[in-house]
Amino acid sequence: MFRAGRPATLARHYLRWLSALFVGWTVSIFAAVLGFVMLPLAERSADDLAGLMVLSAQTWVELPPDTRPAFEAELLRKHQLVLSPGRPMPRDVDLVHGFYVYFLEQSLQQRAGLPAYLAWAPGPEPGRWLWTTVKAGGQDMGVGFSDERLNTRPLWGLAVVLLVGTAQAGLAAWWLARRISQPVARLEQAAADLASGARPALLPITGPRELAELSGHFNQMVLQVRELLDARTTLLAGISHDLRTPLARMRLALELLTVDPRPDLITRLERDVDEMNSLIGQLLDLARGLEHEPARTLELEPWLLERAARHAEVARTAGAVITVTCPADLQVSGAAGLLGRVVDNLLGNALRYAPGPIELVAQMEPTAAARHVRLSVFDRGPGIAADQMDTVWRPFQRVEGSRSPRTGGYGLGLAIVKQLATSQGWAVGMAARDGGGLVSWVELPALELADEPLSGSGDAVG
Repeated sequence: MFRAGRPATLARHYLRWLSALFVGWTVSIFAAVLGFVMLPLAERSADDLAGLMVLSAQTWVELPPDTRPAFEAELLRKHQLVLSPGRPMPRDVDLVHGFYVYFLEQSLQQRAGLPAYLAWAPGPEPGRWLWTTVKAGGQDMGVGFSDERLNTRPLWGLAVVLLVGTAQAGLAAWWLARRISQPVARLEQAAADLASGARPALLPITGPRELAELSGHFNQMVLQVRELLDARTTLLAGISHDLRTPLARMRLALELLTVDPRPDLITRLERDVDEMNSLIGQLLDLARGLEHEPARTLELEPWLLERAARHAEVARTAGAVITVTCPADLQVSGAAGLLGRVVDNLLGNALRYAPGPIELVAQMEPTAAARHVRLSVFDRGPGIAADQMDTVWRPFQRVEGSRSPRTGGYGLGLAIVKQLATSQGWAVGMAARDGGGLVSWVELPALELADEPLSGSGDAVG
């Protein structure tokens, strides 16, 4: 469904751009070396050779005849130059020998004031010789030099450099394109596996910072999806189990009512309906954990006192006493309604399993990165075994051995707390308390100053 137009792969896309970049860079270097180094050097060298040729011809004319053979031998030995008196100017044959010969002809023309041409002709030694004619002492003087003086091939050298540089640029572009695209390709494959319902392996957190952070965020998303899938499976299994029992009792009560309509059977039906309604209500609480609620500034002391007052009647019935400890100026930023449901569930959990003295404590927890406030519920109940501290946050996980909601609940209270806290980025946890009992807590960011003080908003659905 995503193949319309067949767009290029990321590797091919980067290969094209990197190849164009490297080739352009190589060509730029080629042009810079040619324009700023090779051409000026060739022009200067050609001008020096033209000066040597003219000077040699003039010197030969001025020398005594008996010393000229020795001078000619010295020119041939040291400079590979040959003089030929009376040699006419060669015809213009459009000799092509790179820019060096062009510069030489231009320099000879500037020195003589007449057109100067170079042409191939035999010399005193084997090999190829270039000849021209200069005016010296009123006569034509042929001057030739061996092509060994032109054995350097700057254009060929630059062409080889360009070809090798282009090949290396292509290889470098291919290597860089694969290095850049491979992590993204792994991420794309893992995302496709996740979208198809599979469970992809976690990505390695390596490479550049952006890719490493992207892999880390993807791994976190994969873990969250796994937790959601596990929670969904557990939730469906728990619902089917916990609804089957009251439904079976209701079916039995209905059959008995047809035979003997007694008031206690109707009361049992009503109790089973209430039990099912309570379970459905808690499941709705769990589902509403993903709802968005804007953060507000919350004055903690009056807000916590109100939470404790809401549970006062249940506490009296259970024989518990709730005390609140909180600094007077402590403030937090968070969704008040969701935070109220978290605290109410933690208090309700303590009232159910640990009736007695219960402390609701708010305290500052400074860390290296920021300041946080921890809201803790302390009790003196039987506590939880260390190997069950992590599992109690899952849906339908009950520490109490019975499967009855009247004695052990449905096992959704702490799952709701975990779901709400995760949706808001809060931290939750629990630990054994010194001297017996349990402490459960939620941690959220603190505020230095209040923006919109809020002391009593946010009803909880327990």
